[in-house]
Amino acid sequence: MEIVVDLDEIIHGMESQSYEMRSFLNMKTGEIVLITDEEFSAAEDDEPLERFPDWQRESIMIAREVLEEDYYISLPSQFDIHEYSIMERFCLSIDDDDLQDIMCSSIKGSGAFRRFKDNIHRYHIAEDWYKYRDEAIKRIAIEWCEDNGIRYK
Repeated sequence: MEIVVDLDEIIHGMESQSYEMRSFLNMKTGEIVLITDEEFSAAEDDEPLERFPDWQRESIMIAREVLEEDYYISLPSQFDIHEYSIMERFCLSIDDDDLQDIMCSSIKGSGAFRRFKDNIHRYHIAEDWYKYRDEAIKRIAIEWCEDNGIRYK
């Protein structure tokens, strides 16, 4: 039976990732799992589970499964999402030329993310930004599902 995944769960899995954690889709069950680098290291090194707290043991066992089985696939990472590019496209989508210039300038150089966040609040466009960002991430999730032949709802 072919699985149908919840697109919101794919998006949540994508957004939950960090430099130390990665999300995977179990193609058999449709479940999203989040595994830390520490858990992957423990799985790769086949470390005894007794060395870890109870709450972490299941994740290490799942990490072993991810490494050994081919029915887990990695969700788009933060590098695939590339939030800076989304910010840049958002800035360019602003109709008001003066505000567009301000926002485009705010994302140049060191501290770009902080300046951008400050400015979306200062100019009362935070809601527009979050809606734009959510739609961009949703498009990435849909494209990933379609590229991998995954049905979604």
